[in-house]
Amino acid sequence: MLLAIDAGNTNLVFALVDKGEIKARWRIATDPRRTADQYSVWLHQLLELEGFSKQDVDGVIIGTVVPRALHNLEVLSEKYFRVTALIAGQGRAAWPMELDVDEPQNVGADRALNVIAAHSKYSGDLLVIDFGTATTFDVVSSSGAYAGGIIAPGINLSLDALVSATAKLPRIAIEAPDNESVVGRTTQNQMLIGIYWGYVAMLEGLADRIKRELGCPLTVIATGGLATLFDKHTKLFDAIEPDLTIQGLSLLYDTAARGK
Repeated sequence: MLLAIDAGNTNLVFALVDKGEIKARWRIATDPRRTADQYSVWLHQLLELEGFSKQDVDGVIIGTVVPRALHNLEVLSEKYFRVTALIAGQGRAAWPMELDVDEPQNVGADRALNVIAAHSKYSGDLLVIDFGTATTFDVVSSSGAYAGGIIAPGINLSLDALVSATAKLPRIAIEAPDNESVVGRTTQNQMLIGIYWGYVAMLEGLADRIKRELGCPLTVIATGGLATLFDKHTKLFDAIEPDLTIQGLSLLYDTAARGK
């Protein structure tokens, strides 16, 4: 089986994939100081809880937007799984599609992986919205090329900035409001309205501007942990794919394996 590792700014996701099917997944906070030995102890226990062992892993692929985390993940693969990890976007795992932007070398691995997975599942021109530490909008052409996009602060970043820069505003949980009123009666309710409905307005507004600029219909695909939260109060999304990045890693690994 394949161990696919998605190393993001906030969390690392480890997933066991067998013939394209995700068998198990685990999440841990991103910490570039965490050693390969620490990863191994944690992962070994989780594998056993799910009925697997490290011997079941015969391939590893890593996609990361945190360069400092890469070395220890590579050591994990070599030392504990006895395989050399493929690195998404490098060597045999180079991107199989065109990055049609001015600075292709700066496209984040997660965004490129989302493009690969989205194009494999949906036809036509696409817009992928990924709710991570940042919220990204990525345009995918009908040919599968990455055609540019938008980077906006993630909703948790926005809330952190609001709370840390004010003396009396409390920390609140991000949740869908009970109703669609945008006139709050309490401080916490007003904060929730500002964060939640403000974010919905940004999502719908930016997606609409992208569609009008391109002048063509787009299938809108949402991914990331908060996608389902916003799906309750917007008709923007045509599909929600929570594991898009992991699916992209699996597809890229298969492409690299066929290219041996």
